[in-house]
Amino acid sequence: MDISIIIPVYNEAESLRELSAWLLKVMIKERYDYEVIMIDDGSTDDSLRVMGDICRKNPRFKTISFQRNYGKAAALQTGFQAAQGKVVITMDADLQDSPDEIPTLNKMIRSSGYDMVSGWKKTRHDPLHKRIPSKFYNFTVRMVSGIKLHDFNCGLKAYNSEVVKGIEISGEMHRYIPVIAKWAGFKKIGEKVVKHHPRKFGKSKFGMKRYAKGYLDLLTISFISRYGRRPMHLFGLLGTLIFLVGFFIAGYLAYGKWVNPDYYRMTDRPLFFFGLLAMVLGTILFVGGFLGELICRNNPDRNKYIIRSDAEKYEKISKNNRPQHHQRKPKPKPKPNVQPQPNV
Repeated sequence: MDISIIIPVYNEAESLRELSAWLLKVMIKERYDYEVIMIDDGSTDDSLRVMGDICRKNPRFKTISFQRNYGKAAALQTGFQAAQGKVVITMDADLQDSPDEIPTLNKMIRSSGYDMVSGWKKTRHDPLHKRIPSKFYNFTVRMVSGIKLHDFNCGLKAYNSEVVKGIEISGEMHRYIPVIAKWAGFKKIGEKVVKHHPRKFGKSKFGMKRYAKGYLDLLTISFISRYGRRPMHLFGLLGTLIFLVGFFIAGYLAYGKWVNPDYYRMTDRPLFFFGLLAMVLGTILFVGGFLGELICRNNPDRNKYIIRSDAEKYEKISKNNRPQHHQRKPKPKPKPNVQPQPNV
């Protein structure tokens, strides 16, 4: 299958028929072998009924329905698991993402060799109170991740199928799929300017609180990607350093008490309690890192790794480029000079 299109849906009944017709027009024009997977994220309007009507008319449209609202990340993760196409496209259901961008995104994955291509809504039809925080948020993520994208949260993205099968998202982490993909080893991430349409029906389902959650998720992803398999490297190091600070403070106070035993009361100085707190805190951090290592050792997924599917191609290339050593052909052995026997 050429393309799988994943669309999370939450209370978008008004836009679904128009979106499905738009998608069908593009798929027929490009002659793709495709599937459209619509994930109903616990909608309370008629979205599920409309999705059912669309699927009955065209079996290439499929529906997955959640019992309640789990969030966009859960919907995308479910769609990633169900996708069968070589290229996976994600887009929103509110008609602000244009299906006309799909052929170019598909070409960038298939021909240009990108692992992932993210859309960039360079001209946004959103109110000012959404655009300004979004710019600051994208700037922060660029600095932390080192990925040169302008719009991390754009819903319109294209992926090689290996990417969506090799990553896992949950909570509110759909905003950081490029970051998760990079830290999973998929480093060829591109960007394409896409057309952003004004919202035609309904209103946005995301409020200002998503920015606070977004920064907390960024800290979580940063920690898990760097120290998720080796927590002792972080907690053990911090614990050791803090404990040593407290130990040197205690040594300094003990030396003062030894030099002036009559005029020096060690426990009357605030520095004593600071040193004691540092040693206790350092010990707690060190033990926490040790317990984290024990948990990681017993994790059934500790030896789960992503294997490249194109390794055989590189192996064949290396064999073809291997220098051939010319060996001398062995000299033919001389034939024995056999005299013919006379007939008696």
